Amino acid sequence: MTDGTEMETLSQATTRLSKAGYVENYTARDGHLACGKCGASYDPATVTIDEIVRFEGQSNPDDEAVAYAIDAGCGHRGLYVSAYGPDATADDIAVVAALPDARP
Repeated sequence: MTDGTEMETLSQATTRLSKAGYVENYTARDGHLACGKCGASYDPATVTIDEIVRFEGQSNPDDEAVAYAIDAGCGHRGLYVSAYGPDATADDIAVVAALPDARP
């Protein structure tokens, strides 16, 4: 959230997180997270999640997504964005299920 009362959009969140140093893109591949910069593949259970931002459209399921600010330990920090609900892919489901719980 930008000021505690208004929901951030996905583009606002990715811009904010990029300015905070989360500049790489992580993708789900064969149940692992792949770093877009170095190409390394990580077990999702071993990464550090620094922030989770969830997005919901008011009436469109296509607007349902989650952005994870990730430090995978390769020296690169970045974002993994996943759809959830009916639009989630099998790879996304496997990765999200294996991510550590980042809530306090």
